[in-house]
Parts: sequence; C-alpha cells; structure tokens
Amino acid sequence: MSDPNAGPPRVRPRQSLSGRLWLVATLAVLLSEIVVFLPYIAHERSSWMYGRVEDASIAVLASRDGPMDPARQAELLRLSRAEAIRLTGRDGAIYATGNVAMPSDATIDLRQENLFDRVRRALRAILLQENRTVRVLDTSPFSPHPEVEIWLRERGLSRTLQQFAGDFAVLSLMIAGVTGGLVYLAVLLLLVRPMRRITGSIAAFRADPERTTPLDPSDVTVLAHDEISVAGQELAAMQHELRSALWRNARLAALGTVVAKVSHDLRGILTPALLSAERLQLNSDPRVRRAGEILVQAVERAADLVRRTLDYAREGPPPLDFAPVALAPLVSEAAETARPPGSALRLHNIVDSTIVVRADRIQLFRVLSNLMRNAAEAGARSVRISAHHDNPTLAIEISDDGPGLPEPVRSDLFRPFAGSTRRGGTGLGLAIARDLMVAHGGDIELLATGASGTTFRLTLRLVEPEPATEAVQNGARIAPATSADV
Repeated sequence: MSDPNAGPPRVRPRQSLSGRLWLVATLAVLLSEIVVFLPYIAHERSSWMYGRVEDASIAVLASRDGPMDPARQAELLRLSRAEAIRLTGRDGAIYATGNVAMPSDATIDLRQENLFDRVRRALRAILLQENRTVRVLDTSPFSPHPEVEIWLRERGLSRTLQQFAGDFAVLSLMIAGVTGGLVYLAVLLLLVRPMRRITGSIAAFRADPERTTPLDPSDVTVLAHDEISVAGQELAAMQHELRSALWRNARLAALGTVVAKVSHDLRGILTPALLSAERLQLNSDPRVRRAGEILVQAVERAADLVRRTLDYAREGPPPLDFAPVALAPLVSEAAETARPPGSALRLHNIVDSTIVVRADRIQLFRVLSNLMRNAAEAGARSVRISAHHDNPTLAIEISDDGPGLPEPVRSDLFRPFAGSTRRGGTGLGLAIARDLMVAHGGDIELLATGASGTTFRLTLRLVEPEPATEAVQNGARIAPATSADV
C-alpha cells in the first residue's frame, strides 16, 4: 500500500535535468570558444609580427638619409623592438641597422605562412616560452615595397600572446557561465518545475486517488499551449476520469457486498413464491394459470438480476482455466443453448473445424451464448458465426439480420447498467462479456450495426495445429458443424 505522505523522489542538483543541461551548455560554449580561439590567436600573432615589420621599416627609412650614431641606432632598435634590421630595395640597395650578421635560431617568412602554420607557431610561442632569436622576412608596407628582414627575440611575442590568451579565457568563462546560467533558468522554468508539478501530482494521486485534488492545468507552466501544458491538461483529464471511475467502482463494490449479503435471504424469499407460482400454473382456470406464468417470469427475472449483479460487482474477472478449445463444436453447443424455445431462429456455424483457440471453455461459452441470445431477443431471424485469421490472433464474427442497435445505445453498449437494448434489461451482459474477453487477452467490439443487422467481432489467441486432436477430444461435446445450419 502506498504511503500517503510519500512524494516523488528528490533529485540531486547535479543529477537534475537543469543541472546537467547547464553543464552541457557550459561545456559546449567552452568548446566553441576553443575552436574560435585558434584563429584568433593566430591573428594576434600575425598582427604583432606585421607591427614589428612596419616599425622596423620606418626605423630603417629614417636612418638611410645619412650616417647615424650608435646611440640613435640603439634607440631606433629599441622602439621597433628588434635586434637588427635590414631592408633590400628593388634596385638592390641595402639599408641595415644593428648587427645583421647575428645568428638566428629560426627563420620565418610571413609571405609563405598559411593558417595552420600561424596557429601552430602561436601555440608554440605560448606553451614553450622560448627566448629564441627569430629572423622574420616580409615585404615592407611602404612604397616601393622593399624586402625587410628583422631579427627578433621571441620572448616579447610569447608575453603578448599569453596576455591575449588570458583575457580570452576570462571572457570565454564569463560567456560560458552566462549562457549556461540562462539555459539553466530556462530549463528550470519551462521544463523542470512543470515536470516537478506533474510528478508531484502523479505521486499524490497514486497515494490517495480518491481524496487528492486533480492537477490544475493552468498552474503547470508559464507558457500556454505548449507540450508541457498539453501534457498537464491530459493528466488532469485522466485524473478526473480515474477518480470518477474509482468512485463508480467503489459504489459497485459496495453494491456487490450488499447484494451478496442479501442474495441468500432473497433466494429464500423467492423460493416459496416460485413454488406457489408453479402450483398456480396447474390450476384449471386459464386466468389463474396466466397469472402463475407471469409470476414465474417475474421471479426468474429477479433471480437473474441478482446473479448478473453479483457477477459484475465481483472484484476482477473470474479465474480462467486456459486450455486448447476446438472452436466449431463450442459454437454449436452455444448456439443450441442460446436459441429461445419455439424460436424459428436459424444459426449458421461456418467456423472451420480445425481451428483451435487458447481459452477457458466455460467462460468463452458464456460470451458466445450471450451474443447469440441477444440477437434472438432483438428480433433476428438468423445468426451467422465465422472465424478468420487476423495474425497473430483469430477474429470471430457474429452477425445477425436483426433491426440493428439504436443510436443512443451504441456509445454506452459495454457500460454496466447503461447498454441494455431491451426493456427491463440490466445492461450487464455485454459488460461482463467484455471483461471476460479482456481477461483472455483479447477483446470484443461492435463492428457494424444498422437496418441490415449487427456484427460483433471477438479476438482470441490461436493454438498451434499439433494439439488440435487432443483439444477436440477434451473440448467438444458436439461434432463440429462447418457450413450446415444448427
């Protein structure tokens, strides 16, 4: 039994949907920032290199007008942050500042670099932090575009790129945090809280469905007409229907208990009345005999009502004894039982004699005889019973040529006390028949009805052909009739 105080299990924040989506969104943004960082760091390195080339070109052009003292040359090299500079014009003239004969650890030609080279060299400068002397070659940005050679210390580039990487990392973390937080709040407001309300309502309704107030669909989510709102509306409708069904079943159970308690006394009361009615039927006066017949019919209807009410009010379907059953002989036997005395009803059994189903023979007999008896009482002159394979089940169709079912009855045909088509009927026959078919793992449905007659379809599970012989021996008491009238 459920604990009425029990609620839905609590979910840890790091295991919740909003927490996990926040983590996923943050990691996704960081991964995107890493992908963006690579071309950005390559661009930052190129900008730093081109800036040195431009400064070096200005320094050399400023010193080519005449000899320059060493102090001024040193100042120009310091301002351009270069160790040595050499500029070669198109006419072959060479202008140099500093020791252009100094050795270099690496040579970089900016004119031949691609994106992959720039990214690789930028990451190397950040990670290794080497103080190498690098010889850089490029074309001067000033007319007439002479070739420039610069000797640089790589430490300055490493510091610049490290500072850029640090600023980029801080900005990326801020963006990732803000994005993840927005995703967290959106998921929390639009998904997690509505789901918690729905889950809490389900848990409370499961613990005490008869006293728990159904979910309020307008208080589930802040958005109207979205999927969560529709789910809340459907859940509220289901809870209302279930609570109504529980109340109705509770009343039926109470009714069954009361009827079970008084049924014994009622039988005792009806028995003397039935005996007296039978004595009246022996009277020589026709009016007295007629009164006796009416009394007998009334008593039998009362006893039948008690029996049917007890059958339906019983908790759950009766226990079934499944076994292979030959269908054709069972239909023949049910047809003989269902035909009213003195009736001209013709029953056509065209079920194949080889068909064997897995069912409780007694209960399936009750369903078949009930449908045939209903057809006879409705005024049908003939009933046709057929069966065909509807993989993986067997479909049994019972058709009659009666006047059809009235329109108001069709919607409540299988509801107890509501689906009777004849005056004085209880409406329990078809309700009990559906319960029995569902207990068999099949179903019963109204296939068609109208002025030309009514057709019901039953579905059952088949049995492999091998046990057919044993089933016929154990399950048939009348020889199967395939196409002859019964």
